[in-house]
Amino acid sequence: MLAIKQVMDEQTIDQAAELKRSMISIEDLSLVFTTNDGPVNALSNINLNINEGDFVSFIGPSGCGKTTLLRVIADLEQATSGSIKVDGTSPKDARLNRLYGYVFQAPGLLPWRTIQQNCALPMEISGRSGAHQQKQIDKNLKMVGLQDFHNKFPWQLSGGMQQRASIARALCINPQLLLMDEPFGALDEITRDHMNMELLRIWQETQKTVVFVTHSIDEAVLLSTHIVVMSPRPGRIVKVIESPLPRLKTLALRDQAAFHQLAAEIRSALANDHAID
Repeated sequence: MLAIKQVMDEQTIDQAAELKRSMISIEDLSLVFTTNDGPVNALSNINLNINEGDFVSFIGPSGCGKTTLLRVIADLEQATSGSIKVDGTSPKDARLNRLYGYVFQAPGLLPWRTIQQNCALPMEISGRSGAHQQKQIDKNLKMVGLQDFHNKFPWQLSGGMQQRASIARALCINPQLLLMDEPFGALDEITRDHMNMELLRIWQETQKTVVFVTHSIDEAVLLSTHIVVMSPRPGRIVKVIESPLPRLKTLALRDQAAFHQLAAEIRSALANDHAID
């Protein structure tokens, strides 16, 4: 009976995976910037599919187009050729419909506004009622562990706490997608470890689709269901690696062989495309 139940559970998991809808679909996408010194090929022939609920990390050398690709998804840059759909619609419509929240490298909090007022800003812009704003602020500040900091100003918080406030602000519009551009790159290692665990917890609680830019192989392994390895400019996708690790991870996983094997696979993909000398 136990064996039958295990098979049924595995079939249920497989069926659930098949039912996942595509959240981001990119086909033959390229982007060329026009500059005074001539054209700059930023992205070349990008093909990528990201399913609902995935945690996908973009990794590659500096200048390879990781952030540019994220900005194309967010409709902050427009592709020169190819196509992209975000939940079946254009990036522009996805932006106008508030389908995504964006977390930048720096927290970007307005210094003259309290943490509560910073979190309220995107909801104010979209015309949400005061009651709705307060409910979302309370919920998401609690989720990121800042429930006692509503009335503090950004300068009264540490760098890690400011970035948590930035994540709460992005979540307050209840987006389907969370786009994150190296949000923990400027933090010390101890704080970064803590923030990685907090982000995994938030991802598990909210079931959002996350697209995450990083330079850290260990961070990509620790967080991701899929790792997209990119080449030097013009940015191309060298390899998409599906993680064999459990979705819910702990820092102790970094001591296990499976973690090191996945990190080695990423390094090999980078090295094979001359991304690492």
